[in-house]
Amino acid sequence: MDNNDSPSSRTHFGYETVDQNEKAARVAQVFHSVADRYDVMNDLMSAGLHRAWKAFAIGRAGVQPGMRVLDIAGGTGDLTRAFTRRAGPDGEVWLTDINASMLQVGRDRLTDQGMLVPTAVCNAELLPFPDGYFDRVSVAFGLRNMTHKDKALAEMRRVLRPGGKLIVLEFSQIASPLAPFYDWYSFNILPWLGRAVANDASSYRYLAESIRMHPDQQTLAQMMQDAGLSRVQYFNLAAGMVALHEGVNLDG
Repeated sequence: MDNNDSPSSRTHFGYETVDQNEKAARVAQVFHSVADRYDVMNDLMSAGLHRAWKAFAIGRAGVQPGMRVLDIAGGTGDLTRAFTRRAGPDGEVWLTDINASMLQVGRDRLTDQGMLVPTAVCNAELLPFPDGYFDRVSVAFGLRNMTHKDKALAEMRRVLRPGGKLIVLEFSQIASPLAPFYDWYSFNILPWLGRAVANDASSYRYLAESIRMHPDQQTLAQMMQDAGLSRVQYFNLAAGMVALHEGVNLDG
């Protein structure tokens, strides 16, 4: 068997199996396509609930004045905006994303609101920051799109100072009684909304598939522990449709 075709070199893109080297580009195309309508679609898909989920994550992050914060896959900047306000003029909040289109939308929006924050296009699996630099690291609805989640989590822990906290907000495994309705909604209504609002049904079909392929709550908690994080816990939101995971870097 050719090494390029070995199972270890393959990964999932939604329900498709693709070469690991292809996934980042495929995901990038999805978000290039939907960047301009991303927030509108979030409001429509979640009936506005994504704002409450993010507010809960922001509260759990507990950002204080003067802190350094890294927002990974920050996209249109919702969390970055809140963290910047809390960190204050003495703080340092970075908005990062692997997708330049999403990052531009977020950067421009924050600039229009008078917030000049440092931004960087970067891969979460190879963060361009020194060890122990940040007090808080967050990733909201971005981890499931990463090719090597274990590497990304290890990098997030690496850039956290001792005592620093990682916050992961992500779609997860919904309570079993609600699963049939959720599946019907995800694979019928979401692509229809994508086609009607963003002129892109296939990207939203991928997003629905990517949620199903993402680790469940317990599996992700174990992955965070394996990455070296301690005090890992999670909170189910919307009956487990979304979960907030957090962990602390206790390494000195």
